Amino acid sequence: MSSRRTENRHAAAPGLDTRPPEEVLDLLADGQAEAALSVRSAVADLARAAILAAETIEAGGRLVYAAAGSSGLMALADALELPGTYGIRREQIVVLLAGGADALVNMTGGPEDDGDAARQAIETLQLDSRDCVIGVTASGQTPYPVEALLTAKTSGAKTIGFANNAGTRILEIADVGICLPTPPEVIAGSTRMGAGTAQKIALNMLSTMMAIHLGHVHDGYMVNVVADNIKLRERAKGIVAAISGASAERAAAALETSEGAVKLAVLLAAGAADLGAAEAMLAEHQGHLRPALAAVQG
Repeated sequence: MSSRRTENRHAAAPGLDTRPPEEVLDLLADGQAEAALSVRSAVADLARAAILAAETIEAGGRLVYAAAGSSGLMALADALELPGTYGIRREQIVVLLAGGADALVNMTGGPEDDGDAARQAIETLQLDSRDCVIGVTASGQTPYPVEALLTAKTSGAKTIGFANNAGTRILEIADVGICLPTPPEVIAGSTRMGAGTAQKIALNMLSTMMAIHLGHVHDGYMVNVVADNIKLRERAKGIVAAISGASAERAAAALETSEGAVKLAVLLAAGAADLGAAEAMLAEHQGHLRPALAAVQG
């Protein structure tokens, strides 16, 4: 039996393929739920990592995700949504996948062992102390993300490592190591399942907490959302109205004046004299809406 939990056989696995479908699916669902619960043990480390990530974005640095296989897909899912959801500049979010873009249509195992490719990709970025690299690997030993972190450290960049096995290489080398101790998979070693679920939850938690530190969340609303479709424009209007207490019509007018910038629209709808005044007030409070709104409302 492997010493890695992600490779061990689940206690309920014997005879799995002979059981009724409903029973198997119940086991699979339970496995996902148990994996999700493992994230709670990492909350303190996730809090530390979110501060590093927020400092990176605030300093104008880049948040670089490096991963392979299903871990890469979890990293990609988190990274790609940050610009739209929280208004993070796209050039500040970088995703390095083992095998490159081809891995999105033809994912094979070999590229995850290519540490040299990760080293070259990180060196090409010319990172410095403003940047932060997030490496994600279920085993904790995958050469691609491990080498990405090792190379990043030589440039002075901050590093965060995720793994689903304790005491592994990526957790040892990262500035903040985050262990997600998921139980053995119902299908032994199939880390696209429980381990991947825990990774997605943890990455989403990290980036959400980062956005909160940056002032992009107010009372549970995404106040730096990029409203670039009908649904999001309606959402933005509802956010402005809810926070400012203004009517839907006033909220819509404020959003038109602010060219869709939700924080500025809230300040305008709440009584800021004009766009220039709203911009100055938000800048004075480093982009955080709550103190700026308090100043407008007196």
